[in-house]
Formats: sequence, structure tokens, C-alpha cells
Amino acid sequence: MSLNNIELPPAVVADLYRSSLVGEMSGKVVKKDPAPAPASLPAKEKELPDESRNKHLGNNRQHILLVVNHSDCVHLPDSELQFLTGILAACKLGMDDVAMINLNNYPGSTYKEFNKQFKSKTVLLFGTEPSTVDLPLSFPHFQPQQFNGCTYLFSPALKELENDKMLKSKLWLCLKKIFGL
Repeated sequence: MSLNNIELPPAVVADLYRSSLVGEMSGKVVKKDPAPAPASLPAKEKELPDESRNKHLGNNRQHILLVVNHSDCVHLPDSELQFLTGILAACKLGMDDVAMINLNNYPGSTYKEFNKQFKSKTVLLFGTEPSTVDLPLSFPHFQPQQFNGCTYLFSPALKELENDKMLKSKLWLCLKKIFGL
């Protein structure tokens, strides 16, 4: 593959151009004004704002949602992303199969909104308490939980998992069970 033929996933392209459309018009850079916010819907039918819709990595082909929470980066630090892709590869999955969101990009959003947008069958919460996304149940780390047609797994943050062999083995046992490995 040459440098002239690099194909970027749609999520990366969307991330590069998330806030403006840039063009040239007689030497001036022109930014497109954001669309006006739609009238708010009742909480029951609330959808994620348009500007949040593309703030995820992956193509979600297997309807697996990965939830992280980092205030200092758009998605994940490089070392954690590399660790996560290793976990996915061990599960015979790739970034095409999942959608990964940074909860910091979705302030106040709930599991209902995420399930509506991503149509998740499995949700892995890395370092994110179930109550943070308004899940109406509480469960400990490494205990797969069925709720509303979806399997949830609450786990320590990737940074904690990365350097702890015992935590990694507990996660692996759960992932084998969830994905039938």
C-alpha cells in the first residue's frame, strides 16, 4: 500500500471534520455553520445529539459497544487503544465489529440512548459504573449481566487491566463466556 492510497475508516474521517466543513472560496477558508438544534424530544424518545453521533470508533458490525471514560483525550490514549485491540483480536474481533465511545463525549447520556443508536447486543463498561449510564441495576466487576435483551459487563478501566495479570485473566474468562470462545 502506498501513501497515496490510504483508506481511512468513516469514523476517523468524521472525527477529522467533526466541527466544520472547510472549503476554499477565493482564497478564504469558509466554515459551515452548525445546524440549529432540534426541538427537544420527550425523555422517552430522546436521541443523541447530532454532534455526538460520530464521536465513536469502529463500525459496530457485531453491535458490541465499548464504553470508556477519559477527559484528557477524544477516545483513548494510544497505549490503551493498542491494549484494547489486542483484547479484541483475542476474541476474534476487530474495530470494525465494535463501536467504542468515550463517555466524556456524551455528557448525561444514558444506556437507553446508546442502545437506540448502536443497537447493542453486548456492552462492555471499562471503568464506567453502570449507574453512570443510568442502568437500573448494580453488579460487580466481571459478572456478565443480562438486561433488556443485552449483555453488560462492568470491568476496571483499561489502564488498570493492562498492568494486572489477575484482572486480565478475570476479564478473559468473562469474554470467553460472552463470546463463546
